[in-house]
Amino acid sequence: MTTTETRLLTADDLLRLYSEGVRGELIRGVLCETMPAGQRHGRIVTDLVIALGNFVQARDLGTLVASDSGVWLERDPDTVREPDIAFTSVERLPLGEELDGYAEAVPDLVVEVASPSDSRREVNDKAEMWLRHGVRLVWVVHPDTRTVDVHQPDDPVAILAEDDDLDGLDVLTGFTCPLGPVFGP
Repeated sequence: MTTTETRLLTADDLLRLYSEGVRGELIRGVLCETMPAGQRHGRIVTDLVIALGNFVQARDLGTLVASDSGVWLERDPDTVREPDIAFTSVERLPLGEELDGYAEAVPDLVVEVASPSDSRREVNDKAEMWLRHGVRLVWVVHPDTRTVDVHQPDDPVAILAEDDDLDGLDVLTGFTCPLGPVFGP
C-alpha cells in the first residue's frame, strides 16, 4: 500500500500559478480552480462596481476591487479567496496603499454573484465564511431568482427582490441601488 501526500500550496504558489494561466482560490492550502462564469455574471458585477465605485470614489471612502484581486484570510495553511467585489474602508486599508500581492486587510463589504453552477447553500456558506473573518456586510446576488441575500453578523439573512433597493447600511451609509436594472431585462 502506498500513500501520496498532497502538498499544500501557499499564497505565493497561487500568485505564480495565476501568472501561468491557472485561476482559482486557496482553501487551507488546497487549490480550487475557478472558471469564467459567463456574460450575465460579468455584467452584474460590472453594474455593481460602477454604482459602488461612483459612491466610494466621490467620498474617498476606501478601496473597491473586483475579481482576481484576492484576499489572504488565513496562513499556514493559506486561504486566499476571490470575492466578485470587495470594498475595504480607509480605516482598514489607507487610500493609495498599493499592494502587489493579496490584500491582508479584511474587506468591509463583499459581493458574491452566484454562478450558474453554484448552489444557494454554497454561496451562502461562503458568505458566512466572510462574516467569520470580519466582513461586516455580504451581498449574495442570485441572478436566476433575481434576488439578493443580505448577510450581516448576528442578524438573520434578509432577502431582497428585484423591486427592492440594495442599501449600504452602516458600511456605506447613504448608498442605495435599485436592483431591477442590475438584473437587466
